[in-house]
Amino acid sequence: MNQPLAYVHPGAKIAKNVVIEPFTTIHNNVEIGEGTWIGSNVTIMEGARIGKNCNIFPGAVIAAVPQDLKFGGEDSLAIIGDNTTVREFVTINRGTIASGQTKIGSNCLIMATAHVAHDCHIGDNVIIVNGVALAGHVVVGNFAIIGGLAAIHQFIHIGEHAMISGGSLVRKDVPPYTKAAKEPLSYVGINSVGLRRRGFSTEKIREIQDIYRILYQKNYNTSQAVGIIEAEMAASPERDEILDFIRNSSRGIMKGYSGTY
Repeated sequence: MNQPLAYVHPGAKIAKNVVIEPFTTIHNNVEIGEGTWIGSNVTIMEGARIGKNCNIFPGAVIAAVPQDLKFGGEDSLAIIGDNTTVREFVTINRGTIASGQTKIGSNCLIMATAHVAHDCHIGDNVIIVNGVALAGHVVVGNFAIIGGLAAIHQFIHIGEHAMISGGSLVRKDVPPYTKAAKEPLSYVGINSVGLRRRGFSTEKIREIQDIYRILYQKNYNTSQAVGIIEAEMAASPERDEILDFIRNSSRGIMKGYSGTY
């Protein structure tokens, strides 16, 4: 890691086998795990915690202070899990007093120019495509995929295995296992292809489809649909996850579709 054209603060903790390319700056109070590669012209600021075997591409800025006028200089972190790739010119801000950290899980792919704002919590195996903008306090579940140039409103919750189309404006929560598209953002089916790729059985996919037919295609309001799903559908981890997501939604869930898509 001894690269004479990079600057590494003496207080940074750099593990074995980390490669730091020229013209990169690593500030104090930074930790980087074994096997990680840091490309040229990367800036890693105070509070960064980067896991093992990550790849940080040129131009990325990790753990800059939040773009939040309420930020008072408090100590906080930006955490990146193991085996995660951060592509060119991604910006990841550290947390505020609200949660103390911005967190990205393991095995994620954050594509070029995406922005992850303060206090976002992103699960494992998430793909965030080029140019996506996540505002503060967004929660993204495991295996979710957010299409390019999508803009995600503050405090939005995106469920596990959800897939959001490119260019979407996400103003409402997106329940797990769904596909979201159109304007305003709407339910357009479940992410059946992604679920099959991840080992979900045909029977399990059919169960999830039946739940969302009640929620989105039977002309019930959300409260009525939740009651019917709970009464008529057998308890399962997936059913309970969907119901808990809906009940805990602070912004409300996205609408159902109308017409064809």
